[in-house]
Amino acid sequence: MIQAVSYRSHASVLALLAALALGGCGQQAHATPPSTQAAAASSQAAAPPVSTVTLPPAPVPATFDVAALSERVKPMVVNITTTHESQGPEGLDPFDFFFGPQGGGRGNPRGQRPTQTALGTGFIIDPSGYVVTNEHVIHDASGVRVRLADEREFDAEVVGRDPKLDLALLHLKGASGLPVAPLGASDQLRVGEHVLAVGNPFGLGHTVTLGIVSAKARAIGAGPYDDFIQTDASINPGNSGGPLFNWRGEVVGINTAIRAGANGIGFAIPIDALKDVLPQLREKGFVERGKLGLLFQPITRDLATALRLDGPRGALVAEVEPGGAAARAGIKPGDVIVKVNGVPINHAEELRRNVARNAPGSEIAVTVVRAQKQQEIVAKLDALQDEEGDAAGRDRPSQGARPERQLSAEKLGIQVSEAPGGGVRVDGFASGSNVQEIEVGDVILEVNGAPVKDVAGLRAAIAKLKDGSVALLKVRRGKLVQFAAVPIPAR
Repeated sequence: MIQAVSYRSHASVLALLAALALGGCGQQAHATPPSTQAAAASSQAAAPPVSTVTLPPAPVPATFDVAALSERVKPMVVNITTTHESQGPEGLDPFDFFFGPQGGGRGNPRGQRPTQTALGTGFIIDPSGYVVTNEHVIHDASGVRVRLADEREFDAEVVGRDPKLDLALLHLKGASGLPVAPLGASDQLRVGEHVLAVGNPFGLGHTVTLGIVSAKARAIGAGPYDDFIQTDASINPGNSGGPLFNWRGEVVGINTAIRAGANGIGFAIPIDALKDVLPQLREKGFVERGKLGLLFQPITRDLATALRLDGPRGALVAEVEPGGAAARAGIKPGDVIVKVNGVPINHAEELRRNVARNAPGSEIAVTVVRAQKQQEIVAKLDALQDEEGDAAGRDRPSQGARPERQLSAEKLGIQVSEAPGGGVRVDGFASGSNVQEIEVGDVILEVNGAPVKDVAGLRAAIAKLKDGSVALLKVRRGKLVQFAAVPIPAR
């Protein structure tokens, strides 16, 4: 009897749990006796409708089979070993140089320079054996050897390289029928999405690490076209050139850099950057880029105020190369470039990348803001040559300037004197001045578009400035010309 009662009790509990489970899965569980169901339905019909918020479907599943994804993409990833000539004494292993042949050195035949090896990663993009990796992985290599996931090894030749983007294209000699890694779209990648890094860290081939995209469009000073994907998927030495997969198994980035001393921060080149240059790497072995022929600068909040812009976005044209593509098209210093081929330029450094992805001789549509009006200008690009570092030093204040020639520009909060060749040199700052975008040695060429040839011209331009406004100054700093915004104090 006791057992029977206990059994019924357990059965009742199980039935109740089942009903609650059905209710939790979106199906209605009726706890109301049949006689009252009609009344309940009547009251529900009379109740006012409840407003609901419809959320968009998640683009990434909450969970996915990481093991299955790893197994699927593993054959698409390769380990790379490069051989480099040692910089040690010719014909002698550096170990032998310090410890002698009995110290465990390998020894090298006389007359031959010893070699060193380095490790990297790559991924297959063509069944016939084309492999993408980082340029720094194969830089100055005398030999490149590639190992597949099935342990087959191939000698590889360097087909093309692009040091500016740190990309290289290899071809495996005698390879065919290889599994290909599909290329995704990095511009559609969202911060927070899962990513899988596969590589050869410390020679531990085909190591898989999982993480998320922690940021996009990172500039870390690695090159002129920095636009890195930041991820917390573990990246270590040897991962360079390896793929960063999304959860669909598409390559969205090329793992490239780590930050010294950082934990959980790695950087990958967006796959869209590879797509831009891949045809040239394969056909020509190098990359030609278009050149607009101008110098530009970021727009600060003070500059945006002085230019009467909605906000600090775009790139401010500081100087135009005579006879260059920008000059021929009619772009002028003081223009603010806000779009290239319809793509918004939110940050100044984006201008360089958006122009360079176009080939020399092609035409691009440049949208500029000039005198608070937006207009579109078509420019035919020149060929971009390798930039040389600007070795020009900044002008320094003249040590021989006589005090009686040094004048005070009170509204600007600066001390000035006439500059040789025209313009007004900044020699110092008034007490309490908060000028930030001008430095001692700068030469003022314009104030709010009015040319300044001498101190008298500066006085005339200053007289027109309103208290509480922001003055736009065109200045020469060394060999560079740029704009600066100077707030005028309210008195």
